[in-house]
Formats: sequence, structure tokens, C-alpha cells
Amino acid sequence: MHIGLIGLGRMGNNMRARLEKNDIEVTGYDTNPEVSDVATLADLVAALPAPRTVWVMVPAGEITDNVIRDLEPLLEKGDLVIDGGNSRFTEDFKHAELLAPKGIDFMDAGVSGGIWGLENGYGLMVGGSKEQVERVMPVFDALRPEGPREEGFVHVGDVGAGHYAKMVHNGIEYALMQAYAEGYELLDTRKDIIHDVTGTFKAWQRGTVVRSWLLDLLVRALEQDPEFEHIEGFVQDSGEGRWTVEEALNNAVPVPTISASIFARFVSRQTDSPAMKAVAALRNQFGGHAVKAVD
Repeated sequence: MHIGLIGLGRMGNNMRARLEKNDIEVTGYDTNPEVSDVATLADLVAALPAPRTVWVMVPAGEITDNVIRDLEPLLEKGDLVIDGGNSRFTEDFKHAELLAPKGIDFMDAGVSGGIWGLENGYGLMVGGSKEQVERVMPVFDALRPEGPREEGFVHVGDVGAGHYAKMVHNGIEYALMQAYAEGYELLDTRKDIIHDVTGTFKAWQRGTVVRSWLLDLLVRALEQDPEFEHIEGFVQDSGEGRWTVEEALNNAVPVPTISASIFARFVSRQTDSPAMKAVAALRNQFGGHAVKAVD
């Protein structure tokens, strides 16, 4: 199978490598000519066999919107556009509507795995038609982790469902990171009786009910910088957490834990707390998100 991939940054380039490793031919386009296989979007489309599959992996919002608008006149009936970025699910409806008059299909794919996806595979949450999902299943199988398909891939529903599921996933992620971070700060505060904070978290990695990949990453961060002396406790939010809370409000669903984790990030921009240093370190570990270094 041969697909086009737009956006060869931190995630996109690793995805290209994993796809090619699994015998999926990839033609990539990026505004950075040093990593791009072709010079223009038109060249990308021309290089793909029909019906074409084009995976868009660029920052959500205006950039994604512009890419899809630029693709629309270049593609033909039967082609498929997949938005694998962190777009808000409401944008999926707009993009599907834009492409539909020409018979171009649209699919949204929530992708989780961060900078570790190349090695471990990506968790995939997909929204779109059953027919198109089946057509590009070799791509999803190449990207997902090894093992049973249902443990790393789900066809959630129609267009928008994939990004909706990813939104909720990230809201949960916010809350989990905040809980670990607050536990870290409490342990670190009692230096009179707690002599090994890193060792305590490390002991939780096997056999306890709080074990998880996020815990493993926190241990990794602590081993690199036990007191987070080189990280400023400033934590950005990329949107999905806010959208989760907005959806909860719109549907009268209580999400107090997720809501509190969002507000904690706002607090991080006012004070330099140990807990928020831990959250910043976690985001850097799993996603390669930038941290503010302390001089």
C-alpha cells in the first residue's frame, strides 16, 4: 500500500519510519525541504496511486484547515483524507462537508503514543465509514502496537468520533499526571521521614494498582533530575483538556478531577510548584513537549 503523509515533524517523521518498516510505501511532504520527499502538495498527489490516501499530521487549527483546503482541488472522487492531528471533533464535520461535494472521503484519527510511538506503536481511535476503515486497515495495523488489534485500535464511530475519543483520552491523561505530580510533591515535602522519593515511585512500578506507563515515565524523569532542578514548573495545555471540560458542561456530565487538573495548569503559570515541575517533566518524557529550563 502507498500513502501520502503531510507533516514530518516530531510525530509525523516517526510515523513514516514505522509505516515503512511495516512495508507501507510513504511519500511525505513537509514545508521543510530537508525532510520532504516532494516539493509541493501537487507533487505529493501526483505521486500517489488512485484511489489516494493522504494522512495529514500537522498542528491542529488553522494549519490543518489550510492544508485540507489546499488538498481539496487537487484530489478526486474516491480519494481519502485522514486528519491524524489533535483537531477538535467539530472541525471534522466541517472538513468532511468541504470534501464531500467532490466525492472525497474524510476520516479522523486520534493518535496517542508521542515520541515513543516509533518503537512501541500508536494507540489509534478512528472516526469514519466502515468501508474506508477497512480499505486503509493495513496502515492502521502498521501503526498500532503489536498484539490484539482491539488493544491498540478502535473504530469509534462516524466522522468526529475518533477525535472525540482522543479528546476524552487526553482529559483523563491530564488528571492522571496531576495525581502523580501531587503525590510527588507530598512525598518530597516530608524529607524528614521520606529519604528516597525516586525509589518509592520505582517500587510502585510492579504489583501495585497505580502502576502505569505514565508512572514509568515519571520514574525515568526522576532518575534524570531527582529534584526537577532544571525544569521550571510552567505547564502548557494543548486544548483537549479544555474541550473535554466544555463537553462535560454541555452534557451535564460531572468531571471534577479532570477540571481540577486543568485549573492546576493555570496555577503553574503563576507559581513554580514542585507538583507542576513533575507534570512538566512527564509531558516532556512521553511527548517530547518543550520545558522551560531553569538557568
